[in-house]
Amino acid sequence: MKRFFSIIALIRPYWKQALLNIIFNILAIIFSLVSLTMIVPFLGLLFGTVELVNTAPEFSLNVHALKDGFYYLISSIIIERGRLDALVFICVLVVFFFFFKNLCRYMAMFFLSPVHCGIVKDLRNMIFKKILILPLSYYSDQRKGDIIARSTTDVEEVKWTVISSLEMIFREPLAIVFFLAALFIISAKLTLFVLLLLPFTIFVIGRIGRSLRRTSAKAQNQLGILLSTLEETISGLRIIKAFNAIDFTENRFKNTNTRLNTLMVRAFRKRDLSSPLSEFMGALVLVVVMWFGGKLVLGENSSISPEVFIAYVVIFSQLIPPAKALSTAFYNIQKGIAASDRIFEVLEAPEIIEEKIDAISIKTFNREIVFDNVSFAYAKEPVLNKVNLKIEKGKSIALVGVSGSGKTTVANLLPRFYDCESGTIFIDGVSIKDLVISDLRGLMGIVSQEPILFNDTIFNNIAFGMKDVSESDVIDAAKVANAHDFIMQLENGYQSNIGDCGGKLSGGQKQRISIARAVLKNPPILILDEATSSLDTESEKLVQDALYKLMKNRTSLVIAHRLTTIQHADEIVVMQDGSIAEKGTHNELIALNGVYKKLCDLQTFDNQ
Repeated sequence: MKRFFSIIALIRPYWKQALLNIIFNILAIIFSLVSLTMIVPFLGLLFGTVELVNTAPEFSLNVHALKDGFYYLISSIIIERGRLDALVFICVLVVFFFFFKNLCRYMAMFFLSPVHCGIVKDLRNMIFKKILILPLSYYSDQRKGDIIARSTTDVEEVKWTVISSLEMIFREPLAIVFFLAALFIISAKLTLFVLLLLPFTIFVIGRIGRSLRRTSAKAQNQLGILLSTLEETISGLRIIKAFNAIDFTENRFKNTNTRLNTLMVRAFRKRDLSSPLSEFMGALVLVVVMWFGGKLVLGENSSISPEVFIAYVVIFSQLIPPAKALSTAFYNIQKGIAASDRIFEVLEAPEIIEEKIDAISIKTFNREIVFDNVSFAYAKEPVLNKVNLKIEKGKSIALVGVSGSGKTTVANLLPRFYDCESGTIFIDGVSIKDLVISDLRGLMGIVSQEPILFNDTIFNNIAFGMKDVSESDVIDAAKVANAHDFIMQLENGYQSNIGDCGGKLSGGQKQRISIARAVLKNPPILILDEATSSLDTESEKLVQDALYKLMKNRTSLVIAHRLTTIQHADEIVVMQDGSIAEKGTHNELIALNGVYKKLCDLQTFDNQ
């Protein structure tokens, strides 16, 4: 129930529309009930059993007074105009009440539409914001396709849950209460007999509902796996084709899809059972009512007239649709709760990288960056062990070492993509955990090994995340990054769309766009994560030249695979097994004849 109330709480911003939905639903129920009670005088007129009332009753707001007043009105019409005109009057009233019943029903749905659509919008916004906030470590254990499924199909399930919830909490129970009240007024004895049959019906529907929730949860998880497989296939299509793995990949997808199909069929069958089951049980109760009520009508001491009993049966039959809708809503809610569990797993995931309430704003970098005894582990696997490093303003520091030595981790800790487990990182003497996160990252520009570009124009990719950027500023940044010439050769220049992940550009072109983005940001601190390691010689030369321009007069942390690109760094830090093995300039480290010398010799050997 906790999860159910969490879903209902999403209605709060739309309480006015929800309230209007409830009001119009109540009016629709009242008009429906009043129109059905017209059966009694209608049948009384047909059967000639209506007793004329000559004296106007005293006005009072109760059922009997209203009934007597209506019969007085009918009697007046019969006395003055005849029974046929009275019959026409009742028929007109029925049409009037049914018209307003359906008008109110439409208005109720009219005001419900912005509620469930708004909740879908809010949920998607909440999930997307959470996706942006969650640390990178969260996605190491998650499938991207599964997160997409939670943002789309699971949200849709919750939408129907909300609709069903409003109906279940307000419209259907109110309809049942109003109809039951009318039935009690007509015959309390018969209605009490009917109520004895309800617990068994509720028990049967509840058992099936709980089973549906379990099956729906399994189906939603399987759908996440399916979307992950689809996303991975599109991303890895080049490798799939290169390794002739089309049949293998297709069979894997078919197997996943078959498992999903089996679960969905099972879930739909359980859900679809709700309507016929509730209708059958309603009909069963109706037959019992007809039998028991018939005995009351036909008995020697009849306590109910035939026309009243027929009206009772008609009104009781109107209990079946809301009871049926209530059971269907109950099943939808079970499915929705299963989906909401998956959504709230994301929304309630801990934000490991948290900003302090009294975080310090920082707009400039003045002196130095200090790593003080910094240690870190991925999934309890030690990666860094008591790293001590100072990066003075304006200096270029290069990190080198074999794969897995901790170079990239050092770079990821500085902008707080991850937080160190022990030790502290200081900027100008202030711990980065005490700083406003957006201000901290605003000091830095990052160029990674794999350029991260978006399916948009070149202009928007260079100006990404920045406001009020002029075209001349973008062009100047592209020129510094040696990108302007190839951009102008494209059909639409800076307004050319580069495709998904920049798929229309070469590796060197993508990297130069990435560098142009960093140039435009003009950060005081630059992080270069093996920015040229995946490029060919010609592209590397162009990119390296752009990087030299970018690094000029900036504090730079350079992660390098090719050691020839960092020989002129102010200091080279050699990482080994998560610790700093050596520090110094290129010549100093060569003279040490240690780890760095071995790395240089290996690369020289590889290049021969």
